[in-house]
Amino acid sequence: MSLNVVTLVGRVGGDPDVKYFESGSVVCNLTLAVNRQTKNNDQPDWFNLELWGKTAEVAANYVRKGSLIGITGSLKFDAWKDRNTGAERSKPVVRVERMELLGSKRDNEAETAGKSGYEDEF
Repeated sequence: MSLNVVTLVGRVGGDPDVKYFESGSVVCNLTLAVNRQTKNNDQPDWFNLELWGKTAEVAANYVRKGSLIGITGSLKFDAWKDRNTGAERSKPVVRVERMELLGSKRDNEAETAGKSGYEDEF
């Protein structure tokens, strides 16, 4: 038996980076800052998130820098060869399967004020 589950709640570090493919697929990349429960919460832990499909579209439309979200997903490692040095590189990425928009309705309205296409679906 194996288990690979990641659950995080935190604030988004920047606006979503969304890419649409000719195949119709969509991917969204985000960073998430999560405060670790310690005596000195000076520095958050940062996580790279990868969202696909409908979840990516929801993030593109409703998530902005500073948004409070909760996610569930699995941990994977992206690997590549550095173009300059030829060294093997890798980074951990959380592949998001479920995302919850958290925070108050007022917070969400303030973040999206003046943006067209906002609908009160959540």
